[in-house]
Amino acid sequence: LSLYTFSTENWKRSPQEVRFLMGFSRDIIHRRVAQMDEWGVRVRWSGRRPKLWKSVIDELEVAMERTKHNKVIDVVFCINYGGRAEIADACAAIAREVRDGRISGDRVTEKMVAEHLYNPDIPDCDLVIRTSGEQRTSNFLPWEAAYAELDFVPELFPDCGREVLWRSIDHYIHRDRRFGGVKK
Repeated sequence: LSLYTFSTENWKRSPQEVRFLMGFSRDIIHRRVAQMDEWGVRVRWSGRRPKLWKSVIDELEVAMERTKHNKVIDVVFCINYGGRAEIADACAAIAREVRDGRISGDRVTEKMVAEHLYNPDIPDCDLVIRTSGEQRTSNFLPWEAAYAELDFVPELFPDCGREVLWRSIDHYIHRDRRFGGVKK
């Protein structure tokens, strides 16, 4: 489960809103880490360190360390995350390996790019639920969601509860997933 908490583009918002979102993210992780640990949740983080508040990074690191052996579900907090930034960072890492002679530039593959993403061990998305009635993915996991089913819901994120989740799952299970192939 990946939660888009703060995008790399959200820095363009007002200082008050940025302050609220940073504090909210930090406080939620701090207040819920014991509960997530008890439930077997493994906390992960996807995003860039630069500009991200140290207090948020500290809470993420505490939560990730405390829950690192949990196996029920991974919850990825996408904080200071942007899909294009993630792909650019992966390409930059590959370019450094080419420069250093560890790989050949003409041997770059999709698999290699995927291996350089922020959390390469997390599988691709099956379902992306976009809240607030917007009909766009807003730079959220473009690589990982290339074959995801999309469900656009009118509810704002804070108002999304079990009903919204189950409705989206019901939509998902009734779709024909072919991953570019044909129906047999």
